[in-house]
Amino acid sequence: MAGGTLDCWPLHLFVGDCVTVNLAINVMTGCELDFHAAPNIEIEIRDLNYKKNFADITSLLRCPDKELLLAQKILEYFVPKEGFVLTTFSQSPVGGGLGGSSSLCISLIKAFNKSNGRSMSTHEMVELAHNLEAKVIKSPTGTQDYFSAILRGLNIIHYKADGIKVEPVPYIPDIFSNNMILIYTGKSHHSGINNWQVIKSVIDGDERTISALKEIAQISAEMAIVCRQQAWDKLPELFRSEFDSRIKLTTSFSSPEIEKLRKIVMQEGAQAVKICGAGGGGCVFVWADPSRHEGITETCQKSGFQVIKMQPVKANQPF
Repeated sequence: MAGGTLDCWPLHLFVGDCVTVNLAINVMTGCELDFHAAPNIEIEIRDLNYKKNFADITSLLRCPDKELLLAQKILEYFVPKEGFVLTTFSQSPVGGGLGGSSSLCISLIKAFNKSNGRSMSTHEMVELAHNLEAKVIKSPTGTQDYFSAILRGLNIIHYKADGIKVEPVPYIPDIFSNNMILIYTGKSHHSGINNWQVIKSVIDGDERTISALKEIAQISAEMAIVCRQQAWDKLPELFRSEFDSRIKLTTSFSSPEIEKLRKIVMQEGAQAVKICGAGGGGCVFVWADPSRHEGITETCQKSGFQVIKMQPVKANQPF
């Protein structure tokens, strides 16, 4: 909801103590893992329509298919001794900015931990996941999406020099399900590219980028206060302010598809548009009075955009 990019080390160290605000939704990922005595391995990635058999783990790790990158990094870490059948799925569009790859990474870590009787704390899983995913995208990654996948609910995540702390916030799900529309622009994004551009600019001392990052940190701090106070009527103004600050951070945050969508929904009476993830494409959510939802949804679909059904997921709520 706010503060994305600040969760990429070492950016939060340049702006002082800061927070991100993250809401879990029921756009799901998951996996099934079944071991057997023989060394052969079967991998199925349903959302990518990918299925392949391998004689053993060595042949799997040597396979150049890009669809296998995340699974390969997971397997390099766990090094299973037996063969297995692994099936994964993700309901998030590829490059949707919903943290789908991060969520799937957590799903895989949980599955392999369970198979070998290993237990990890939340912070241990987050540390492992963001390091493995950095290997996949060959770029620094943030960490807030992993917390959402593990803990669910609405969380204020504090980033300080001495570590990360999570503050769960109670809320009524109807506030979000009644006002929020999730829309896929049809163009995927690459979070690693946008994040690296920002990190490089900050380290190079670019004053415009640093100033924009500080604005985002301030908006995120205000968002945290709004969530604690449940002053939900203040959300649209903060979403609009964050949009403006993110454009200053990197011009690639928006895209022609996002600008077209933004124009359409604002004409239909939306109050604000929030770009998900690192931007450049992917999903946005639209904040609007419930009376405007039907018109916004119909107009977006006629314009070629995909409306994704979603509901917020509270902490400890079964998926």
